[in-house]
Amino acid sequence: MDAQKLTELLRATIEPNPEQRKAAEDQLAQIHKIIGFVPTILQIVMQNNVDQPVRQAGAIYLKNLLTNSWSDHESKAGEPIPFSIHEQDRAMIRGSIVDAIVHAPDIIKVQLAVCVNHIIRNDFPGRWPQVVDNISIYLQNPDVNGWNGALVTMYQLVKTYEYKRSEERVPLNEAMNLLLPMIYQLMVNLMNDQSEQSMLLQKQILKIYYALTQYTLPLDLITKETFSQWMEICRQIAERPIPDCSHIDDEEKPEFPWWKVKKWALHIIVRMFERYGSPRNVVSEKYQKFAEWYLPTFTSGILDVLLKILDQYRNHIYVSPRVLTDILAYLKNAVSHAYSWKLIKPHMVAIVQDVLFPIMSFTDADQELWDTDPHEYLRLKFDIFEDYATPVPAAQSLLHTVCKKRKGILPKAMNIIMQIITSPNADDKQKDGALHMIGTLADVLLKKRIYRDQVETMLTTYVFPEFQNPAGHMRARACWVLHYFCEIQLKNPQVLAEIMRLNIHALLNDKELPVKVEAAIGLQMFLSTNDDAAQYVESQIKEITKELLTIIRETENEDLTNVMQKIMCTFTTQLLPVAMEICQHLATTFSQVLESEENSDEKAITAMGLLNTIETLLTVMEDHPDVLLNLHPIVINVVGHIFQNNITDFYEETFSLVFDLTAKSISPEMWQMMELIYQVFKKDGVDYFIDIMPALHNYVTVDTPAFLSNPNRLLAMFDMCKTMLTTNPGEDPECHGAKLLEVIILQCKGQIDSVIPMFVELALSRLTREVQSSELRTMCLQVVIAALYYNPQLLLTILEKMSQPSNESISSHFIKQWLHDTDCFLGIHDRKLCVLGLCTLISLGDAKPQVLSEVAGKIIPNLILLFDGLKRAYESRAQEEEDEEEEDDEDDCEEALSSDEDEVDEFASNFLEQIAEISKTKAAEAGFEMKAEIKDDEDSDDEDEESVDDLNETALEGFTTPIDDEEEDSAIDEYVTFKEVFSALSTQDPAWYALLTSGLTTEQTKALQEIVVTADQRKAAKESKIIEKRGGFVFPQQTVPSSFKFGS
Repeated sequence: MDAQKLTELLRATIEPNPEQRKAAEDQLAQIHKIIGFVPTILQIVMQNNVDQPVRQAGAIYLKNLLTNSWSDHESKAGEPIPFSIHEQDRAMIRGSIVDAIVHAPDIIKVQLAVCVNHIIRNDFPGRWPQVVDNISIYLQNPDVNGWNGALVTMYQLVKTYEYKRSEERVPLNEAMNLLLPMIYQLMVNLMNDQSEQSMLLQKQILKIYYALTQYTLPLDLITKETFSQWMEICRQIAERPIPDCSHIDDEEKPEFPWWKVKKWALHIIVRMFERYGSPRNVVSEKYQKFAEWYLPTFTSGILDVLLKILDQYRNHIYVSPRVLTDILAYLKNAVSHAYSWKLIKPHMVAIVQDVLFPIMSFTDADQELWDTDPHEYLRLKFDIFEDYATPVPAAQSLLHTVCKKRKGILPKAMNIIMQIITSPNADDKQKDGALHMIGTLADVLLKKRIYRDQVETMLTTYVFPEFQNPAGHMRARACWVLHYFCEIQLKNPQVLAEIMRLNIHALLNDKELPVKVEAAIGLQMFLSTNDDAAQYVESQIKEITKELLTIIRETENEDLTNVMQKIMCTFTTQLLPVAMEICQHLATTFSQVLESEENSDEKAITAMGLLNTIETLLTVMEDHPDVLLNLHPIVINVVGHIFQNNITDFYEETFSLVFDLTAKSISPEMWQMMELIYQVFKKDGVDYFIDIMPALHNYVTVDTPAFLSNPNRLLAMFDMCKTMLTTNPGEDPECHGAKLLEVIILQCKGQIDSVIPMFVELALSRLTREVQSSELRTMCLQVVIAALYYNPQLLLTILEKMSQPSNESISSHFIKQWLHDTDCFLGIHDRKLCVLGLCTLISLGDAKPQVLSEVAGKIIPNLILLFDGLKRAYESRAQEEEDEEEEDDEDDCEEALSSDEDEVDEFASNFLEQIAEISKTKAAEAGFEMKAEIKDDEDSDDEDEESVDDLNETALEGFTTPIDDEEEDSAIDEYVTFKEVFSALSTQDPAWYALLTSGLTTEQTKALQEIVVTADQRKAAKESKIIEKRGGFVFPQQTVPSSFKFGS
């Protein structure tokens, strides 16, 4: 391969002339499959005498080619085999990529790191065990560039295994047995070198150690001694002073290499404590003993360093935001443990006053951003992705935790807050901090009677006046504080009226955008928690809605779409006249969000919020068909745009909209939409089948005659199900595919004879391949049972045609499998279909399959089992309908912990053991012995312990069929059906009846009688209901006699 020619082609790909660029790209596309091409590209990238932009273009081209074509691809039937890089070229790349990373400048190293990551993912350890030796050789050489390249490669190796389970990390652990001691020794040597280059290497080593340990701690690789060595390194880095960086802007300081190293050391310290070092709160039981060793071994030394850093912050010495965040996160975990709390307690009030309060106060930087770019101010305040960039959320979390969990801290914190709020000398920034702290503690204050009774006065005295404050940020803070107290039980109804008035006024009239946003959220919170709030909003609801739509468009803030949804649900009737306008506005805003490029993650969240809001509008308007008629065309445009442009990010929400658009009736436009859905499915929608399913269910069930009027619709449905059941998309999507087949069969009874053979063959052929879950097995069986219920003769003929003469007949095999798996049918629908299928089977007379005589003794016991499950499922459903959630008024219910108590995590796997241990300890302190042990209930039978879900409704049961309709007069009752079939057999086919019942035990005979009694009761109840529906019982008019005579 001519390197010179390739270099010129790469140079041409970065030419400003688009025609030259296109020609070069086309030529590369023609020759990239030639053996030798890929190594030549890497060779060009490594040449120092080639211009940097050309090398960079080559590195990017190489990265894209490796990412798409490194591994061998399986070819799909009827499609050309996708290109894969030849193994000869792959071997050459593996042999030289680490050298390339070592010698490359940083800008190219970044691209090559992605290449090496991809190669490791595919080829390590199998085809490329040598990467470990490549790394170790460079680590042992004295060349600093060699260290850097080796560490970059090693980081990619560790990142590949970062989130894998312990058992999947064996190759990594074997490699790290060699490499970890090497990087530890390198780190120890680097600690004495304070140069910038040394800092960057130290940072890379800490990132490797973090990726190695942050998800799972390999205790066989990292012994206590090794762990202690690394913790000591992190402690020293946290403690060592930072060189003077006063010449750098505060915004640039976090990028100062010394701060970056400190940040990574603290990441490790915090992570080790929260996951493996916090007794009773560890991520896995296997770390419990480790945690009990960790706490006394490291707590004192680490807290000493962390408190010193906080002391620097108190004295106005710069500490980077991420370092502060980590320290506050460590303290939040530490306050739960008596051992660490005793060390923190003497400093806690000072931390609240001199660290948390300043962090939570409005700053000059906040003010500048508020004034210059309110949109960016809002984005930062509401963006969950920004939580680590600022220590404010960590400060809130520590304040809340310590005031809630440790006795005596809340009164001291409130004392500090009230001093600021009542001080005539406090400025707006300080007042903001104090109100911020009050809002953060809202739920704690509302649970303590001593404070709860004063909250109302506090709000009216100190928060209401801030709505008149000339400083916009104080008006926003006033709205924010109120919404955190939305669950307050107000004694004076006028206070609620004033809260709503203030919020509405701020939303409609304030000139500052952040104030409007906070006011809108305040409205939502009070409407959600207080039934009396709506009356104060109703008269201005149209203006409020209009303003909301405007600021949603202006801010593209996802939280505001939730406000809009609450407004729609609360004021549906009032919004009827403007529903179309709202829908159009939301659709236009959605288009606007799609067109904007920046912050794609946030834009996606906002766009999803808008789609969900449109869906809410359709849902609340579903009882107003005239309004829906006007909304549908607008929503159809949005849906069509997403499908036609294949915007897969929004498929889930879009299929939800399709479901709403087809819920009551299906317009001609929506039948056309079905064609588009089928195209989307075939192109890139296979992964979304579970999301498509509710809409497909509507297409089949809402207007079945229209569905069947065009055979292509039925064939498209079948093709989608076939794709699901033949391409291994996972058993859950496969279950949905089988469910759709069953729904179609039951919905279209007697109308689709021609396709039943295809349906049955598809379901049975899936059963011939490996099936891991009982759900998929029963779902495929249900398709065949549905076909039996649809037309037993047709099914038996199909099964007969499928059978091979030499083997057991398919019908025989199917019936045996069905009876064997009866206990796997769960919920109401599945059991009911099973009962109806068995009733159909036993009442076939002379046409019944021969195998039935062989299995006759199993049929009635299986029916009894099904009816027992049904009985419990119906009872469970009735109980669920009856149960209403009761919310207890919690009063001082959360007792704070005294200094010598540890917090217990109720969700921990060993919660009961923790309680037992604490009980013993407390008893010993009180001078008596207590025995506390956890016993398993040995008598309990796991098989009898069905979950409520298993009893009542399986995940697929929401896709209803005609047999699930219990309200119609013609509804099918499985108990009544069974009794009628069984009674008929006893008179019409006594020999078969005798065979079915001859082996029954006394208990089974009794159960059978109970089923018959239940059938009579259900029949009578249904008849009463029908009479009631038709106007009730009619008694003939009788003349009432003046006296009664009893007896003869």
